[in-house]
Amino acid sequence: MKKIGFIFDLDGVIVDTAKYHYLAWRKLANELGFEFTIEQNELFKGVSRKRCLEILLEIGKIKASQEQFNGWLVEKNEDYLSLIEKMDASEILPDVQRVLKFLKKQKMPIALGSASKNARPILEKVKLMDYFDAIVDGTQVTKAKPDPEVFLLAAAQMGVNPKECVVFEDAVAGIEAANNAGMLSIGIGEEKVLSEAKFVFANFTEIDDVFLNRLIE
Repeated sequence: MKKIGFIFDLDGVIVDTAKYHYLAWRKLANELGFEFTIEQNELFKGVSRKRCLEILLEIGKIKASQEQFNGWLVEKNEDYLSLIEKMDASEILPDVQRVLKFLKKQKMPIALGSASKNARPILEKVKLMDYFDAIVDGTQVTKAKPDPEVFLLAAAQMGVNPKECVVFEDAVAGIEAANNAGMLSIGIGEEKVLSEAKFVFANFTEIDDVFLNRLIE
C-alpha cells in the first residue's frame, strides 16, 4: 500500500482554541480602550500572532512603539496560556480521534502543520501527541500561510512526496497553502468560505472510512 501523508492543522480542526485566542485578544483590546468583536476575530483565522496584533491595533487605531508591540505580544500569549491550562481530551472536536485512529491503523504517516507556537503543549493536554509522526509548528516556520512552507516541512519530516499528501484545514489561507504545496486540500467548515478546497466537510463526523480509504488508494 502506498504511503499517503496526512497533515492536520490544529486550531479549528483538531481542537477549538479560537475561543481562547478571542478572549485573550478581547482582554487586550479592552485594556487599550476599544471593543473587539467575534466577527472581527474571523480576520485572525490562520494568521500569525504578530500579524494578529497588527490587525488589532489597526482596528483600535492604536499607534505603538516596538517595545509596546513586543510587550503586548507577550501579554496576550500569557493570557492565552493561562486560559488553555485547563484543556483536556473533552476539547477534541467530534470524530477527530476516530479519523486519527483509522489512519494510524492503516499505518499512514500523520503530521501536524500549524502556525501555533503552543501546538505541542496543546496536543499533550488533550492526549493526542502519540498519533503524530511529525509536528511542524510556529517555532519552526518563517513564512505564514498561504505560503506552503509549514506543509512542505511536514511532508519532508514524514518522508512523503508533497503530491502524495492530504491536508485538513479550516482557514482560507491554509487551503491556499495546501494548494500551493501541490497537496490535496480538505476544508473543515463552510463550503462557501472554503470553496478553493478539493473537498469540504462541516466536520469530521461527515468523513467516513469509505472516503478515507479512497484517499489512501
